[in-house]
Amino acid sequence: MRRTWTLLAVSLATFMTYLDNNIVNVAIPAIQRDLHLTTAGLEWVVSGYILVFASLLLAGGRLADLYGRRRLFSLGLAIFTGASLAAGLASNDAALIAARAVQGLGAALVTPTTLAIISATFPDERERTRAVGMWSAVGALALALGPLLGGVLSQHVTWNWIFFVNVPVGVVTLVLGRWAIVPDGDGESRTVDLPGLGISAAGLFALTYALIEGHDRGWTSAPITASFAVALIALIVFAVVERRASDPMVDVRLFSNRVFSGGITAIVMWGFGLFGIYFFTSIYLQNVLGFSATEAGAAFVPMALLMVVGSIAAERVAAAMGAHRSVGLAMLLMAAGIASLAVLGRDSSFLALMPSFALVGVGGGLSVPLTAMILGAMPEAQAGVASGIFNASREIAGLLGITVIGAILTARQSAVARAGHAPMDAYLSGYRLGLIVAAVLVAAGGVAAFVALRQGRRQLPPVEDVELDLVLAG
Repeated sequence: MRRTWTLLAVSLATFMTYLDNNIVNVAIPAIQRDLHLTTAGLEWVVSGYILVFASLLLAGGRLADLYGRRRLFSLGLAIFTGASLAAGLASNDAALIAARAVQGLGAALVTPTTLAIISATFPDERERTRAVGMWSAVGALALALGPLLGGVLSQHVTWNWIFFVNVPVGVVTLVLGRWAIVPDGDGESRTVDLPGLGISAAGLFALTYALIEGHDRGWTSAPITASFAVALIALIVFAVVERRASDPMVDVRLFSNRVFSGGITAIVMWGFGLFGIYFFTSIYLQNVLGFSATEAGAAFVPMALLMVVGSIAAERVAAAMGAHRSVGLAMLLMAAGIASLAVLGRDSSFLALMPSFALVGVGGGLSVPLTAMILGAMPEAQAGVASGIFNASREIAGLLGITVIGAILTARQSAVARAGHAPMDAYLSGYRLGLIVAAVLVAAGGVAAFVALRQGRRQLPPVEDVELDLVLAG
């Protein structure tokens, strides 16, 4: 019974952090009007959270392995809840951006602990897979409710409540977690790999910063090229340092596991397509089709719910076809859904969107064996940092999707506008090209999943009614 309450605690924490990753986007216009934000300030309301969150995920996972998952879970949740209150009370852009950055810190401590706590609490493979399914269903719920809740609150109440809603949930989750989560070992015999922590944080920060700021500053500008160079150098130095460390932050041998490394590659492509089209399609719905914030949020609800529906059949489909075939096919289905959005124009309706969203949703649900097999390849001794790698990969993938699709959209839009076409036609041309690129990359991820899972194929445990294992980001 206590294990059930543990699962509820980590699921509630996951709901809060996932919700915060997408609830803000729809409320951005209301925040800008109320606080009179500049465009740069507005971007940092979103980016400040992502920058800190993505930069510290690996560090958070390793600290959880060293000092105890329950301890880091409680600390991260307390920081996140307090920062949410501060964000809701913010009266200017500086206060709001600072609060969002602290939220990112809290989320970076909480997120890697959730899967690690589940693994420790449910040692039986079948029970663990079912628990991960429950955890994932909460992620699906956050994906469905985030834009809708953000639209309703910003349009009919006030944008401040998109942050205030975290406070009571956070307090309840903190109390529940302190009672239900069994204290784990604090790693007395292990040392902190300070070089590894510092290099990983610096590299992820540089990469995330370059992806966020590259569009506005110019991809060839000195700050952006320097940031990419720092990220690349940090990656090389990190690999060297970790190979020589007596107690490394990340055992680099983990990446020699074909299922893990190939699966992570597929996850990056998965996140690239999903989060990229999610962001720009939200803009398309409001700026081109004229949807209100609430209507734009509601449009994504069927897609998220269909991901849950697709996951119900995922295990049986994988058992019948093989996980490598079912996941590969699922990602091709997603790619087809993303590409089909490119045929829509300025006069499309809510119903016209649904077939494309349905393909993306069902494909996302059927891809659950991919994550199940990646988690199975994670070593027990590095559950926290392995979860950090998993989450950092999909967070960076989401940024890549927004950045690359945005760059393609802007370049195409400018070229078409210079040719004398109307601004709306120029925007749609760029949006469609971005969708096609995203679809191609998701399809490539399906191929990567097919190869990785085929080479490392194993029989998945029979699980009844396993829900979706969504791969999200804040």
